[in-house]
Amino acid sequence: MTTDPTAPMVKVWDPLQRGFHWLLLVMIATCWLTGDDGPKTLHQASGYVAGGLIAFRLVWGVIGSRHARFADFVRGPRAVLAYLAALWRGEEARHLGHNPAGGAMIVALLAVVGTTALTGWLQTTDLFWGSEALEELHEIAANLILVLAAFHVGGVLYESWHHRENLITAMIDGKKRAE
Repeated sequence: MTTDPTAPMVKVWDPLQRGFHWLLLVMIATCWLTGDDGPKTLHQASGYVAGGLIAFRLVWGVIGSRHARFADFVRGPRAVLAYLAALWRGEEARHLGHNPAGGAMIVALLAVVGTTALTGWLQTTDLFWGSEALEELHEIAANLILVLAAFHVGGVLYESWHHRENLITAMIDGKKRAE
């Protein structure tokens, strides 16, 4: 299903939402590059910023602009599975905001990035200093970010191609074609 590529453009993603998205990408990349052998202070600082960004996004998901709000895009499992089935058939509907699968991905990424930041911070506390179990959980969550990010990028590329709409550009300028 495609839409008219000549349709007028409308603002969808607000500047705070877009800034959050790209800054989180930079913080995650920095954490990855400094994780094992890099400077620990940069790794920790980037992790703290990522954790702060997650906290911001949770608040913005409640009080933010229309398409930033969780109520606009978080759907139950049935809706997500129905959307994925339509996607498999190549019949998925275009959404001005996030589609149900994208909404599920946002929730998953927020949870996993939040878990990674929290477990990283906990390892600096007296209670969990040197905890191998927490270190393992931190590493598993960090690896899961990469898996989810790969699916996220794949979904963005597919939807961009299928609906003839550059979603990467939309996450830069905030605009998409009107419905």
